[in-house]
Formats: sequence, C-alpha cells, structure tokens
Amino acid sequence: MSINDKDIKLSILDIGTKLQGNTARETLKDSIERIQLADELGYTRYWFAEHHNTANQVSTSPELMIAHGAAHTKRIRVGAGGIMMPNHSPLKVVENFSLLEGLHPNRIDLGIGRATGTDHLTAYALRRSREAVMSYDFPEQFNELLSFFQRNFPADHPYSKIIPIPDEPDHSLIPDMYMLGSSTGGVEFAINEGLGFAFASHLAPHLAIPVLRAYRNNFKPSTLLSKPKSILTTILITAETDEEAEFLAGPVELSWARLHTGDIYSPFPTLEEASQHIYSANENAARVQNKDRFIIGGIQTVAQKLRYLAKETMVDEIMIMEYYADKGASQKSYRMLAKEFNLKGS
Repeated sequence: MSINDKDIKLSILDIGTKLQGNTARETLKDSIERIQLADELGYTRYWFAEHHNTANQVSTSPELMIAHGAAHTKRIRVGAGGIMMPNHSPLKVVENFSLLEGLHPNRIDLGIGRATGTDHLTAYALRRSREAVMSYDFPEQFNELLSFFQRNFPADHPYSKIIPIPDEPDHSLIPDMYMLGSSTGGVEFAINEGLGFAFASHLAPHLAIPVLRAYRNNFKPSTLLSKPKSILTTILITAETDEEAEFLAGPVELSWARLHTGDIYSPFPTLEEASQHIYSANENAARVQNKDRFIIGGIQTVAQKLRYLAKETMVDEIMIMEYYADKGASQKSYRMLAKEFNLKGS
C-alpha cells in the first residue's frame, strides 16, 4: 500500500525549546504564534510534548498548552505528543482530556507515551512513589485509561462505579488516541487495541520503516478506530537552498552532538555559535552518528525525502519536530512546506 504524494498530511511537534535570550514567557508566546500559523496554513495537527527537569524546554504540561492553543486557533487538531503515563494517574488523564474534547469537539488528540520523559529523581518528585518509579506498570495504566474512557470496567471491578465526567450516552468525550513509539514496544499496544500510532524516527531512524509497516499490516480494528492511522515524526530543517538549510541546521546538530556526549545543560546554540563551533573528537563522532536523525536540505530536497519516507513507511502523515534557532526561518519553512504539499489553509 502507498499513498498519493498530494495526500501527505503535515503536522508539527513542539517541544518548547527555549532559545538563547528568550524568557519562558517569550517561548510560550512563540509556540502560540506558531500554532496559529500552522492553523492558517492547513497543517493537520499540532502536538505539545511532555518533558521535565530540562535546561532548555518549556514543555512540562501538554494539557495546559492544548487548552490554550486550541482556544487561539480555529480548525487545527491540537494534542499531546505525548502524555507520559508513568507520571500520571489514568483517571486524571481521562478527566483532563474528556474536558478538552468537550471544550473543543473533534479537535483533541491524546498521544500516549510509555516513558517518563525525565530522570528518576524528577519522576519520583512527580509521583511521590518510589514503587511507581521503579516498577513497570504501563500495561495496567493503559488498560485503566481505555476502560475509564469507554466506561467498560467489569461490573465487579473496584473502579466500575467511578465516573470521570458525566457524559452523553455515546461516550462522545473521547479524544483521538495514538500510541507513541521509538522502538518495537509501543506499536504492539497500538496494533492490539486498535489505536493510532506515531513513531519518533529521530530516536530510531533504522526502525521507522519496519515498525510502521508492521503497524499498518497488523492493525486490529476497534470501537475507537476502524482503520490504521499512522504518523512519522522527524526533525526537519529546510530553506530555499541546501546550503541555507545546512546553515540553519547547525544549532540542532550541535545540540544533539552535545546531548550524546553528556552535555545536557548547555543552552540551545545560536546560529553564530554553531557556525563557529569547533567539534571535539567525541562531538564529531556523535554528529556523524546522528546524521540519519535529521532531514536537512532545500525545499525540493526535503520534499523528495518526505515523499519517499511516506511511501516506504505507509504513513498517512508526517510530523515535523520544531528545532529552529531562528523564528523567521521557522515560519518561512512552514510556509514553503505548506505550498509544496498543497495544504489547504484558510
């Protein structure tokens, strides 16, 4: 199976990167301006990530950003990419996202993650339970989440009498749900429970094609989703020419090289800093290893790569991870991509 080039949908993943010289307030303001632009241009959805205790990311509460982003846009779907379930009570997630779906009907997505998105100490501070942090109980959390949404606990289950939110008879306050994955683990939950699936190819580029094909070929329809819906997430930097794109990609390449050599505290590099940086041997090795994590090039170069990936992974949609050090370049890139892929904006 393949999809027509013109049918490729594009979306954006926002991890709340704080640029040098910006405050947290300015970073949040930029996110809202970006989602409004995406809404105007015809992007399908805009997701906010969840990370904790990071030096450069203002992305701790996707549900709050979803509420604000949806209230300031008209048609784009808004969601979490994702909610990291080990940090949360399934009941509270259902309460939050039922309310969001009620406030913004047919526009809310819930991406479900199996990891914590943080370190062990911060995970403990979030949950206040050493047992919860040290154990792997995602399958139980996942089943509770689905049962709370669908109100289908067995009659003798202790949670069967809990009402997350007074709902209509058809349980209409259920957002679209996606399992997140960067390995072979998360996809099994999406396949067996009949949910959408989003694969983070920037974390495991070599697995993107086989895992997304496995999802498409083995999907089991459910009451939540009758046909498979899949998304490939990637870090993409584009501009009018390959040379300009390589320059704009300098900060993300340097940032990830530092990350993979243990530097998690340096601020996100500026364009000037990245262009003048002399890589250490370890940083350079990491940079080379990271090459497949990014799609970098002029608009025609990246468009060709995206069409190839969409065909090979059999996805409906490609989600671009926001990683520009220059606000103007970011906005320009989204306009070029919207034009190249014939997105239907306002």
